[in-house]
Amino acid sequence: MSHDAGTTLPIARYLDCLAADFERLGAAAAQAPAAQVPSCPGWTATDLVRHVGQVYAHKTQAILAAAPGTEPEWPPKGTTDEEPFALLNRTYTELRAALDARGPEDPSGTWYAPDQTVGFWIRRMTQETVIHRIDAELAAGGPVTVVPDDLAIDGIDELLNVFTAYAVTEWSDYFREPLGASPGRTYEVRAEGEKSATWRIRTGPAPSFTVETDADAGPADVTLSGTPEALLRDLWNREGTDEPSRVRVTGAPEAVEELRACLRISTE
Repeated sequence: MSHDAGTTLPIARYLDCLAADFERLGAAAAQAPAAQVPSCPGWTATDLVRHVGQVYAHKTQAILAAAPGTEPEWPPKGTTDEEPFALLNRTYTELRAALDARGPEDPSGTWYAPDQTVGFWIRRMTQETVIHRIDAELAAGGPVTVVPDDLAIDGIDELLNVFTAYAVTEWSDYFREPLGASPGRTYEVRAEGEKSATWRIRTGPAPSFTVETDADAGPADVTLSGTPEALLRDLWNREGTDEPSRVRVTGAPEAVEELRACLRISTE
């Protein structure tokens, strides 16, 4: 199946998921606007809503500017004083209008040099929204809506390849602490279920962090396995504090921490 630049799912699928998770995020946050977000220390649900609204505004500006290699200033003007829920709804409407006005292969400034297209932001905003929807549901204290397998696998792939492997290459100084003394390790991340996927990660002291899809490369130093949703939430540190991990982890604790440190740095 062929998709547009920078994506692994059909564009219509991303947009459907984006719409559904936007609605869930707002509804969950409205249940307890002053509640603390356990996965975003120091934020209330209202703070989370403002952040997502600002992100939507920022990416809309990038999409409409169509200027590869650049990004608008942060935070976007006019987003710090507006009531947060009104801001979220307004900026989401503007984001969808911008996406309707431009095609996924049209140019857009992004922070990811290999993909300077609107399609990059379609994927990124869909994944941004599902992660923050989880945040809002955790803050509300209710059940967390299941992330569909295809969306979760896409999110894991984006986290490993677009965030972490790219960041280690482009901003290597940030990774010298977790990787500088690395003996060189291999990791296998296995999403299991009706839809499955495997990623093979190799780290080294360069620092280096490469991602492959060869599942037959011999035993790994560390293996993480679980359902696509469980892995997505685990790798993004979005597991509920009062629930046991649904991801099976094998390997030395210091090796596991090396991977988790790289993920934390790349997503800060």
